[in-house]
Amino acid sequence: MAEVAEKVPFDRALRRWVRTYRFLLSIIFLAAGILLTVLAVGAFTPLSQTAPFPSIDSATDQSATGGPNYNLVFVVAGPIIVMIGCYLVGAYYIARRKFEHLMVTKSKAEFLRNLPELEDLLWDLTPNDELRYLDKKADLRIRR
Repeated sequence: MAEVAEKVPFDRALRRWVRTYRFLLSIIFLAAGILLTVLAVGAFTPLSQTAPFPSIDSATDQSATGGPNYNLVFVVAGPIIVMIGCYLVGAYYIARRKFEHLMVTKSKAEFLRNLPELEDLLWDLTPNDELRYLDKKADLRIRR
C-alpha cells in the first residue's frame, strides 16, 4: 500500500518558503523601497517636470479632485522600507559570509568553537545550508 503523505501545516510551509527565498524577498523589499523613494523625490522636486513623473504624479496625486495624495505616503514609507531592505540584504550577506568561512574550515577545533554562532546563523540562511551544516558535522564526526 502507498503511504499517505503527511499534510504539512500552512504556517510551517510558509516559514520554510520564506527561509528558502529570504534573499530574493529582501531584494524585492529593497527595490520596492527604492521605487517609492524615487516616486517621492520625483513628486516634490524639480524632477516633477521631467518625462515619466507628470503621468505618474497624475495617478498618485488626486488631491485636485478631492482624492488622496499618495505621494505623501511615499515620502514616509519609501525611506523606511529602504532601510529595512538594506538591513535584510546586509544581514543575509554577513550571515552567508560567516557561514561559508566556517564551512570551508578543516579544523575541528575551530568548527566546535564556533558551533553556537553557526547554529544562530542558520536562522538567517536557507534549509539547504542547514543540510550542508549537518553534513559537515557528520564529516567531522561531531555528535550534538
